[in-house]
Amino acid sequence: MLGETDLDVLLKSMKPVLRDGEFVFCTLSPERFNELAVQPIGQFQEDEGLTLILKREQADNLGLQYEYISRMITLSVHSNLNAVGFLAAITGKLAEYGISVNPVAAYYHDHLFVPTEKANAAMEALAELSI
Repeated sequence: MLGETDLDVLLKSMKPVLRDGEFVFCTLSPERFNELAVQPIGQFQEDEGLTLILKREQADNLGLQYEYISRMITLSVHSNLNAVGFLAAITGKLAEYGISVNPVAAYYHDHLFVPTEKANAAMEALAELSI
C-alpha cells in the first residue's frame, strides 16, 4: 500500500481543493436504488438503507429528499489508510471554527463534506493547519 503515514508530512502537504458544486446525503432502499439511474460519488450500505452521496442537482432531478447541503474538499495528499491522527487533526481544527464535517476516506485521498455556507471558512482553517 502506498501513501503517506507521517502526520507532519500529511498536514503540511494536504493541499485542500474545494470542488465545484454542492453535494447531499440521501438514503434509499436497495430496491429503490436499482429502479433509479443514480450515479453517486459515494455510497455505503447501512442497516437502515443505502446512504448515497450525490451532486445536489442529481438529487433534485430525481426528487430525492435530503437535509444536509455541503461542499466537498479533497485533500490532495495521498494518505495511507493506516495513517494515524490525520483526520483527527483536521476534524479537531474544523471543530475549533464550529464547522461540522463528514469525512470520507478513499483509497488515495480523504474528502471532507462541510456545510456550503462554511466552505470558505473550512478552507481557511485547513490552510492554518498546514503551516
